Amino acid sequence: MNRIDQTFEKLKSEGRTAYIPFVTMGDPNLDTSIDILAALERAGADIVELGVPYSDPLADGPVIQRASQRALSNGISIRDIIQSASRARERGIQLPFILFTYYNPVLQFGLENFFQALQEHDISGMIIPDLPYEENQEVSELAETYDIHLIPLVAPTSKERITKIASKAKGFVYCVSSLGVTGERSAFHNEIDTFMDTVKQAAKVPVAVGFGISSREQYEQMAERSDGVIVGSAIVRTIEENVPLLLNDETRQQGLNQIEQFVASLKGESAK
Repeated sequence: MNRIDQTFEKLKSEGRTAYIPFVTMGDPNLDTSIDILAALERAGADIVELGVPYSDPLADGPVIQRASQRALSNGISIRDIIQSASRARERGIQLPFILFTYYNPVLQFGLENFFQALQEHDISGMIIPDLPYEENQEVSELAETYDIHLIPLVAPTSKERITKIASKAKGFVYCVSSLGVTGERSAFHNEIDTFMDTVKQAAKVPVAVGFGISSREQYEQMAERSDGVIVGSAIVRTIEENVPLLLNDETRQQGLNQIEQFVASLKGESAK
């Protein structure tokens, strides 16, 4: 069974909501990113999104754009990030991995080669925000063949498309809680409850929500509505704030501890 399905089944049996952090891999470098994945697992993460840095991101706000620029300045490629998943497994990290990437790097990789690589390096899912549902048939079929979940995004503006997208989803449905690009927000879309109810009624898989969640209060608010809560920009910002510590051998662990403590605090836990 796919690791994502196993995780949601386990959490459901325990009455818990999945905690799904996002990180930009390669920020500030790939070795540190793997250390950060270990910190996320210790802090209580259940699944993690591995963000592929991209020069022209459609959905990313300024915090994640800056992280992508830092990673790209190191020459990080999508192949490097896929391979880093195996390095993380060698470190004992058991979290299911979801690759978050735009479609152009996938095309450049070659679709068949891409899915073979995801399977080889134990990546369980993928999110491609600029691949519309209506154009994803080839990718969806290959994903099914290789048991990689192609996780769809739906937003309040998806309207009549919500039911169609959610009913065919694999892994989980990613609900966009706010309009616009990623980033921390003080409030969510004013029809979030109605939107989430519509998705839940249509989906045969768990429903997770993300975009803009940056505090424990917001986390708890969304955890009550969903099967999973995705946190991106707030964690990437915390990594950014600790880059000077992370790049210094003498203070590296201090920086990792700061990240771990912040991630744990969002769901009201103490870092282990």
